[in-house]
Amino acid sequence: MRIFIASLLILSSLQLVSGQESSAPPQKKGEISGQWRTFFLGTYNKGDLKDFYALATGGKVGYTHSFNNHWQVGGVLYTSINTGIQDLSQPDPVTGKVSRYEAGLFDVEDLSDKLIVIPGELFLKYAHLKHEVTLGRMKIVTPMINPQDGRMIPTLEQGLWYSFAPNKYKVQLGVFNAIAPRSTGEFFDIGTSIGKYPVGRNPDGKESRYAGNTISDFIAMANMNASPDKNIDVELSNYYVDGIFNTIYVRPTIKLGQKDTQLSMEYVRQDRLGDGGNSRDSLRYFTDKNANVLGAQMTFRWNAAKITIGYDHILPGGRFLFPREWGRELLFSFQKRERSEGSADNHALVLTYDQTFTINNDKLRTVFSAGHHWKPPVTDPADNKYAQPGYTHLNFDIFYTSEKLKHLQPELLLVYKIGQGDFPENPNFILNKVDMFQVNFVVNYNF
Repeated sequence: MRIFIASLLILSSLQLVSGQESSAPPQKKGEISGQWRTFFLGTYNKGDLKDFYALATGGKVGYTHSFNNHWQVGGVLYTSINTGIQDLSQPDPVTGKVSRYEAGLFDVEDLSDKLIVIPGELFLKYAHLKHEVTLGRMKIVTPMINPQDGRMIPTLEQGLWYSFAPNKYKVQLGVFNAIAPRSTGEFFDIGTSIGKYPVGRNPDGKESRYAGNTISDFIAMANMNASPDKNIDVELSNYYVDGIFNTIYVRPTIKLGQKDTQLSMEYVRQDRLGDGGNSRDSLRYFTDKNANVLGAQMTFRWNAAKITIGYDHILPGGRFLFPREWGRELLFSFQKRERSEGSADNHALVLTYDQTFTINNDKLRTVFSAGHHWKPPVTDPADNKYAQPGYTHLNFDIFYTSEKLKHLQPELLLVYKIGQGDFPENPNFILNKVDMFQVNFVVNYNF
């Protein structure tokens, strides 16, 4: 209710500012858009460990209606259908664990559910000059909270979002009281949305029990992108999660030479708020008092190619925690199909080569990344929440766009992860984590 009242005040004030900007009569305009997606995902594990695979189809359809140059309403319906080529509720017989990746194509809370339908976006939008205010359900993109659109249904948010974008900077402010985590069929309050994915371990080694026990009413966000100089860009984000934690993300970028080379730095600072989600240690989400991440990245561009070298270090003394349900942590060392979240005293180095080829007016984009991730021992839950061994990670991503079939956009992602370092001979440290090969084949039809 407080969000609704605040939004009305903002919208009313902007309407007064607009005054008699135009005497032209309102022009009604409706537009339908959408996407049909078919997604095959297969994970092939080591030796006798179970292989998992799934085929999903579905997509989204949206409608927006513009009343005039200022006011717009819209909605998007999302769906995912499990074609049932494998029963994902059946676990690996050795470890007793179910699919990690394939489950994300469907309802992670109920793998027997063959159909998800969710009204993921339903909003009222007001725009004036360079101001824009959105109220309702929506999809936002920030460094930490984002759609993480690598499955069928993205992460979605409910609340109020304001954007102001003059020439040299952009400011975004938001308050949200509910989130629909990726691959779920409904919106949850902020606290309840945490713990829909695997919860890992508490620092004492026992299974985390924060799922369903985390108390938080809202998230307040602020983002700023600024270019104080033609060769300098700065990105700054702050996430205030009521009663749990505050996270600051800073990313300055300096263009070098003739702008084909740039150096970027990043810093993440996290501080626990209150009880970190629950007054009982065993039920608490944010267990450490604080956490810090430092990173650097060099980028080289020429013609239609780009090379990046990214490094991140999660400092000792506190695990970097951010709910996986809310988005990917877009750190310099991020690679599709794995994360650094949940670790402390972690190092990661990633080389990425991105090139686009033109073939008879068609576009073929290839992205190859090779990373090495030094993890704390799997036997150290205080620094390694998810018992993830160190690993070498290879990704090869291919995107194809046809001049004749512009609406059709296929993608093929191949993933190979190799375990590194010493860790106990326990299949729980291997299944769906290391020594695995994965195929992702996606066909998108946009309309």
